[in-house]
Amino acid sequence: MSVRGTASLMLVTDRRLLGSRSLAALAREAAEAGVDYVQLREKDLGGGALLALAREVVAAVAGTPCAVLVNGRPDVAELAQARGVQLPERGLPVAEVRRAFPRLLIGASCHSVEAAVRAEADGADLVVMGPVFATPGKGERLLGIEPLSLAARALRVPVHAIGGIDASTAGRAVSAGARGLAAIRAFAVGSVQGAAEALRAGASTRA
Repeated sequence: MSVRGTASLMLVTDRRLLGSRSLAALAREAAEAGVDYVQLREKDLGGGALLALAREVVAAVAGTPCAVLVNGRPDVAELAQARGVQLPERGLPVAEVRRAFPRLLIGASCHSVEAAVRAEADGADLVVMGPVFATPGKGERLLGIEPLSLAARALRVPVHAIGGIDASTAGRAVSAGARGLAAIRAFAVGSVQGAAEALRAGASTRA
């Protein structure tokens, strides 16, 4: 999916950044702003709590094109009637999830070109690749632009860039071949509509 002819947008959740705002409210704002995917990434929650939250988020975007992906838990995604699952690189194997949950759209988080190629071969519908740019407070080893570009050229499925994605970096990611932009902080503070518009504007400014 994409909005207005530019890269598709994925909001990745972190409820610790939201203050008094609920994730369901954030998801609804995202859907109304034309965000394509909401990835529910709340890894500290147990199965029951995550399922309850997933159902709230799925209900919040009902009737819109926005797709909810549950990070790491295809069983929760299935029970909540989410559109899909986002699988960490060191999580459940893509091929096994594809066989066990044929209804689900499968996103794969990858940190190398090799992992991205393998994920596509195993049945992933999209790849989220990063971290591409520096992210405040995280010391992860950056991939940079070149691996993103190599993966985008090698894969048929859409590659989404993550890691330091904001209005100032979106254009560089899209110029490298990213067909989607995934972000946490860019959406967590202030207006989701404003963040989405800023990312689209940045994506249209090619490096």
